[in-house]
Amino acid sequence: MASSSTANLEDVPSVDLMTELLRRMKCASKPDKRLILIGPPGSGKGTQSPVIKDEYCLCHLATGDMLRAAVAAKTPLGVKAKEAMDKGELVSDDLVVGIIDEAVKKPSCQKGFILDGFPRTVVQAQKLDEMLEKQGTKVDKVPGVDDVTGEPLIQRKDDTAAVLKSRLEAFHRQTEPVIDYYSKKGVVAELHAEKPPKEVTAEVQKVLNS
Repeated sequence: MASSSTANLEDVPSVDLMTELLRRMKCASKPDKRLILIGPPGSGKGTQSPVIKDEYCLCHLATGDMLRAAVAAKTPLGVKAKEAMDKGELVSDDLVVGIIDEAVKKPSCQKGFILDGFPRTVVQAQKLDEMLEKQGTKVDKVPGVDDVTGEPLIQRKDDTAAVLKSRLEAFHRQTEPVIDYYSKKGVVAELHAEKPPKEVTAEVQKVLNS
């Protein structure tokens, strides 16, 4: 294993090696952070995630992408997830938490992570907490992205008016209680997503540096 990874490193251009080394040195002094972004569709989670990720040296865990990657890589959990999908069933919470569990052990997640798209229900939040507890960590902050004024939303492929309406309804029904769940633990920060993206970023940074 060691020799093959060394051989791979020999093929990496020096500039890439140096860039990564400098990034790791810069990141060494950053505090660990485990964050969850919760907000209705179109509230700017996808805009803020990469900014937070780079600033705090976190890994970005988008559960949909991770599931697809696990299925494509045919990992044991990916195989199970594919079986469920092929039957037209939802992938179980335990499977998704298992995939997150594997992901957060990667070196890129050493300083922590941003979870995007999970947990969507209180049960998922509880399962996530249990898993993190076993690792000896917990969620530090849940920036709840509040979307009050209905900024122009990015048109996603699946965003017809009817689809968006049902996604918003599902958010309010299922996911708002997740914010209450974390509020009781005192780890929620509410942000106003109707502001321009740069101002929201500044708000996020103020919260995360406090």
